Parts: sequence; structure tokens; C-alpha cells
Amino acid sequence: MAKPIRKKMTTIKLSALVAATVLATWVQAQPIVTDSTSKSTTDSTSNSTTTIKSPPPMAVAPNITSINNDLCAVGVSGAAQTQILGIAIGSTFVDKNCERLKLSKTLFDMGMKVAAVATLCQDERVFTAMMNAGTPCPVDGKIGNEAKVVWEAEPARKPQKVKSQD
Repeated sequence: MAKPIRKKMTTIKLSALVAATVLATWVQAQPIVTDSTSKSTTDSTSNSTTTIKSPPPMAVAPNITSINNDLCAVGVSGAAQTQILGIAIGSTFVDKNCERLKLSKTLFDMGMKVAAVATLCQDERVFTAMMNAGTPCPVDGKIGNEAKVVWEAEPARKPQKVKSQD
């Protein structure tokens, strides 16, 4: 009989502990209510600065491409941008020396060797090299010493130095 009394006592202790915990929780959870009324007036002045961060405007230079790489044109483009205005431009420039080389090669391929050399001789550097080599550039259908006589008699016909477009 001692066992059922002990079991009953343990149950009573456990029930008392649960009841105490619930009571303590309930007591702590009860808000304290007070009634009060207040009136306040606030005057304030503030200075503020606003900084707006936005992505920068963008001017994009046009892409100048050529489908055929056998052209003697060079594409150039550029762009400039400010916060207000942007501008982009593009253009092509013809490389005269490249044209001269292509024309000369075409003439040579067609069997017109003297005309091909005459085309190259329009460049002052080639003209000087040919004269220094003792093979003057063809002129008026004359080659060799006959051409040399014409070049010496008419120096104004010699090609002039051309400024490079580089």
C-alpha cells in the first residue's frame, strides 16, 4: 500500500508544479494598464541634401566594318559623352598606297609589266629606289636610258613626297 500512496504523492507534486508554472506565467503576462494624456508641440527646421545616383548616359561609337578584306578603306569611329549631350561619329578613309599596290598587281597579272612598274613609280620612295638602282621608271612609253633622259630634262614630272595619313 505504500506504493500507491507514493505514486499519488508524486502526482500531486507534479500537478502542483504545473499549476504554479501556469499561475506564474499568467501573472507575468498580465499587462499593467495606466491611463494618461499628454500634449506636445514640436517645431523643427532641417536642411537636407539629396544625391541622386543614376547610371551614366552612354554614347556608343559606330562599328565600321567591311565584309571584304580586299578593300583599301580604313574605318575610324569615336564617341564622346557628357551628362547632357552625347555624340558618336564614324567614317572611312582610303589608303592611297594600298590602292596603288592593288592596281599595280592587277596590271602585272594582266601581263602589263611596264604599266605595273609605272603605277608603283607614282610613289616618290619607289621612284628614288628605281633611279638609285639604275633602272629609271618608265615615262611616255620610254624605258631604261631613254626614260632617264626624259626624267632629267623634266624634273617637275617626278613624283612628290606625299604626307602619310598615319
